[in-house]
Amino acid sequence: MTGAATRGLMMALLIATPALLVPGVASDTSQITVLAAMLAAFLTFVEYNSNFPSIVEFRDAPPFNRLRFCTVALTVMILSLVVRGYTEPSLLTNAFTSLGTIIGNTVDFPYSPVRLVIIMLPVDADPRLVSMIRMGAGIAYVASIIAVLAFVFLVRGLGWPARRGAFNVWVNLPLFDPTAGGDVLHRLQRDARVNIALGFLLPFLIPAVVKAASSLVDPITLQNPQTLIWILVAWAFLPASMVMRGVAMARVAEMIEDKRRRSYASAQADAEDGLQAA
Repeated sequence: MTGAATRGLMMALLIATPALLVPGVASDTSQITVLAAMLAAFLTFVEYNSNFPSIVEFRDAPPFNRLRFCTVALTVMILSLVVRGYTEPSLLTNAFTSLGTIIGNTVDFPYSPVRLVIIMLPVDADPRLVSMIRMGAGIAYVASIIAVLAFVFLVRGLGWPARRGAFNVWVNLPLFDPTAGGDVLHRLQRDARVNIALGFLLPFLIPAVVKAASSLVDPITLQNPQTLIWILVAWAFLPASMVMRGVAMARVAEMIEDKRRRSYASAQADAEDGLQAA
């Protein structure tokens, strides 16, 4: 219960971070933020305090969810400090702004996801907004790439999740129904490939879809700092989370395949010993 309560509190702080750091937040926005933070904390507490899984995947296979949470929390905090620096500059905000400027200019090359986000903006967009979005998109995208590479190292270099003991598929993949039909191994491998492919393509596809749909519907305004922060975080983190999920499912499929291979080899060895004894 203590661990579940701590996770719920950290989730509430994550939701409230932009409202706490970005100045000039309206009272209505603050009330909505508090309500969302309380709801996220409650859902997180219920999930981790229960003995039965519901929707959170890899709940009992750390540090999968911890890595995702830390990536989002760090990205939200840095973006909030960068936005804060435009109105209330300080030594800390200036440092993150300089870092964001370097990262944004580095990854803003032709056909990069960051360049596509910049192209998505209207032609008459405020140069200050364009600079802010370039910094935010660069920071969020680089952070997501680092998270994916760190998780791949955990899987391939440190043997996640086998090094922690037995892996419970039901607890860690509650949305995956092994009785839905077909071989479980093939379904896991297929879902892993689909998640990895979509994770790599979405940062490129989302700006293109938004740009194409801007002539039909009103585009989402990015003038609100909190809206800007959460949109950039979602744009970078959701595809990275899909890639991590695909890598994790591929690893689970690999473990199942190894288990089957050992079982078949053991059964074949027992059959050969029986024939020799006869």
